[in-house]
Amino acid sequence: MSFSQRVFWISFTGATAIYLVMVFWTMPTISAAAGGLAPFDMRPFGYSPQEARGFLSALSTEGRDFYISVQQRLDLVYPALLGIMLIVGFQNLFQRPWSMVFSFVALLMVSADYLENYMVATMLHVGVDGVEDSIVAIASFWTRCKSAAATVAFVGLVAGAVMQVRRRWA
Repeated sequence: MSFSQRVFWISFTGATAIYLVMVFWTMPTISAAAGGLAPFDMRPFGYSPQEARGFLSALSTEGRDFYISVQQRLDLVYPALLGIMLIVGFQNLFQRPWSMVFSFVALLMVSADYLENYMVATMLHVGVDGVEDSIVAIASFWTRCKSAAATVAFVGLVAGAVMQVRRRWA
């Protein structure tokens, strides 16, 4: 196994482990602390100022603290691992220029995820009474950007893997 393949599988394993922790523990915990409402990170089509305020109003103090401490800490590592996995995967599956195009999309996804995390942290810190429509609009924009870029990146990765399998069988 080559170095790049090892990097891919290590980052894949790390990203998958963190993703599973978030899906099966942190996100359900946050949702339960908000009366069943979906956390900001789990709203791929974004959210309006009213929806953001509704979530912040429903979120308990313990839920807010959990979101800021546990979830946001996991979300410091997850985008980086996911980005490494995707970029190394694209470099192994595609020739230029497609490897560069998809790698750029992965970098956009990672950047949007970190910007989303920053804006979500801002909303959690200022709370329902301090959150301005402009903050929500920016946070929602980065959420939608992250979701769109992730969709393109994962479709690209699956397509590249399918093409690789077909080449090996041909």
